[in-house]
Amino acid sequence: MDNIVNVNAYPVKNVLDILLEDKTTKENIIFATDSYAELGSDYTANSHITIDNIAGIDPFDLQVRAAKGKSDQDLRTKKRAEVFTPSWICNRMNNDIDETWFGRRDVFNFEDGTGWELNPAKVIFPNGTTWQDYVLSRRLEITCGEAPFLVSRYDTTTGEIILPLDRRIGILDRKLRVVNENTNDEETWLDWTLKAFQSTYGYEFQGDNLLVGRINLMNTFTDYLTDRWGRLATLVELKKVANIICWNIWQMDGLTGTVPYKAKQPTFEEITLFDFEEPEIEIPKMIGCRIYDWQANRSQSYESLKGVEY
Repeated sequence: MDNIVNVNAYPVKNVLDILLEDKTTKENIIFATDSYAELGSDYTANSHITIDNIAGIDPFDLQVRAAKGKSDQDLRTKKRAEVFTPSWICNRMNNDIDETWFGRRDVFNFEDGTGWELNPAKVIFPNGTTWQDYVLSRRLEITCGEAPFLVSRYDTTTGEIILPLDRRIGILDRKLRVVNENTNDEETWLDWTLKAFQSTYGYEFQGDNLLVGRINLMNTFTDYLTDRWGRLATLVELKKVANIICWNIWQMDGLTGTVPYKAKQPTFEEITLFDFEEPEIEIPKMIGCRIYDWQANRSQSYESLKGVEY
């Protein structure tokens, strides 16, 4: 479990500066948790996460939830409703989604109690749909934490790495399996792998969780690249994928649609019995999060998806 998150190893160290970006604020993501506050003023909930202050955190502390102490787990659950989801539950729920999409169950695996068995047959698509349609179908994991519904590099209960790759059950893992099964050359594979990342979204409040989730997606890219083509990713490829990840896996307060702590509250004037007119109350505009529509090649506010603009 010690090696699941390693900011000092390939590929994370090569693009850590990008993985810390917040595309909305054009600054770095923030901690949005007091778990590290005892380390000093650079580690408060409002502090930006930087390469320098990451160096001051015990590597064991910046780990997946399964490796964190029970007291820290309980505190996060109480303060931020952080919920632990076993991998087999993630698999079952993703199977439910795919059953709706495909019109049949057991497309990728067969559920077996608290486990699953790989369905080794090539994925067949319903009439009127193609494998490209599936890859391009946009999926979102809300309050994604470490992104266990998106990628399943390890079992969320034990921390054990899941191999072979076809046994992985995340939304993005399924897309990448489909890409593997339907492409024969590296250029086409890479093009559709990038499209798979572009159509996979998630948001999270707490910065350390968000970083772990982004790292999980980054490592997933290199896992599949090396497994399929037997090589490491170039720096250009890593930067391209990291940029997609930072747009698509973003930091947000799901209740307000804003960057954490950026939902500015209205200020009120105290009035007396001798005031005959109600004072004007100025409500500052909220700082709404922005995401990227890769198919339209433009950014837009998250709230605009719901017909709301700040």
